[in-house]
Amino acid sequence: MGRSATFLYGMIVYVIFLITFLYAIGFTGNIAVPKSIDSGSPGPDTMSIVINLALLSVFALQHSIMARPAFKRVWTRLIPEAAERSTYILMTSVALVLIFAFWQPIPHLIWDFSNSITGVTLGALFWGGWLIVLSSTFMIDHLDLFGLKQVFAYLKKRQAVHPIFVKTGFYRLVRHPIMTGFLIAFWATPSMSAGHLLFACVTTGYIVIAVLHLEEKDLIASIGDDYRTYRDEVPAFVPGLGRGR
Repeated sequence: MGRSATFLYGMIVYVIFLITFLYAIGFTGNIAVPKSIDSGSPGPDTMSIVINLALLSVFALQHSIMARPAFKRVWTRLIPEAAERSTYILMTSVALVLIFAFWQPIPHLIWDFSNSITGVTLGALFWGGWLIVLSSTFMIDHLDLFGLKQVFAYLKKRQAVHPIFVKTGFYRLVRHPIMTGFLIAFWATPSMSAGHLLFACVTTGYIVIAVLHLEEKDLIASIGDDYRTYRDEVPAFVPGLGRGR
């Protein structure tokens, strides 16, 4: 893949990601999308649960395996190193599209606070969660996180300079504010169906396991004692919870 083609590839992948990100908001919030987490004709509960767990497992495996340094070392023998992050983002988007397309609704209501103050509050938290997700990407390095910095540097025949470890913004409060935003967005809904509850429970479990037992191990290997100190001083997901190990 040439330099210009790699750059174009990275730009196209970023556009795909933006569309997928916006659809994810509509999907989890049942807002202005043709297929949302609660839309469609429900099938047998057991079969719906099996299908939904399979879809979430595909996402979890893709997201975890492709993020590991050992996989990256093998993968970059086949594609330019500058395109590695973009390819990861593309495969993540594909995994999400599979969830959007084939998710099976399980409509049994767990709670319904629609048309109430509680419902309005939960709706505001939903949007606040997504705002935390997006704003947190800019508090580290949005362009690096989504592969744009890498493909642009490759186009200019330069080596991409990755961001150094700095506590800034939400990262002073929690170690993983992007995940905190996702957790808020997934759970804060005025109307919680059984299908939405399944989605929220499984994604919460995955976030906790993948971040605390996989991602942080890689961060310690990469950053070293600075990250160990940071981990001891700053809680993982909830401000003030678990500070000091």
